[in-house]
Formats: sequence, C-alpha cells, structure tokens
Amino acid sequence: MQKRIEVKKSHSDQDTVYLTSELFDGEITQASATGQMITDSDHVSFIYLVDINDQFTYVSLTKEVWPHLKEVLTHNKNVKLTINDTEIELPGVKEELSYLVENIEGNANYGDDMVNEVERVFLDKEEQ
Repeated sequence: MQKRIEVKKSHSDQDTVYLTSELFDGEITQASATGQMITDSDHVSFIYLVDINDQFTYVSLTKEVWPHLKEVLTHNKNVKLTINDTEIELPGVKEELSYLVENIEGNANYGDDMVNEVERVFLDKEEQ
C-alpha cells in the first residue's frame, strides 16, 4: 500500500510557495523529490511523488492549497515542502501542474468535481 500524506496548509512570499504536510508517521532519514505529479480525482487533489526512506510517498495537494499552487503557474514561484522537520524543494511543479491542468480542462474522464474545481481555480471559469 502506498503511503499518503496530505498538505492542507500553505503560504507564499515573493519567490516561493511553502507547503506544510500533516505529520509523517515515523522518522525521516532521507527525503527527495521525484519531479513527478499525478492526479487523484476521487479526492480532488494533485499528488506529488516524494521518495521518503526509499519508499514512494504520495503527497496529496488538496484543493485548499490550490490558490497558492496557481501562483506557481502565474508567477513562476519555487515550491518547498515541509514534512515533519524536513524541508525539500519540489522541482517540476510548474511544468507538471501546467500539463495536468491542460489535460483536465473539459475532460470528463477526471470526473465532474475535479474538472469543475481545476477550471474554477486555475482557469478562472465559473462552475458548469
């Protein structure tokens, strides 16, 4: 079973979006970003893959943090994630997120909730 942690808190400054996850169960001896993102339509979230202690962990970027993620696209900001006391930079978020948003727009395969939320937050469209 894939480990999963959620990010529900975020803030930003001029150059960076900071994400804070819920607590990771266990000690983190090593953490690195993969540069890869996928979607979780069932939970209306984006997933960033992180390697923690040599095991892939799904970092769920819930819709609560999407307004800050939009800043990554519009203002070319960096993204840093804090898991427990470990901070890691998340490369590739702009490219991956841009690609996913483009694919989700109007695509019913992602489900109505995911499509509507992505279009509302990232594309400034009103809900259908």
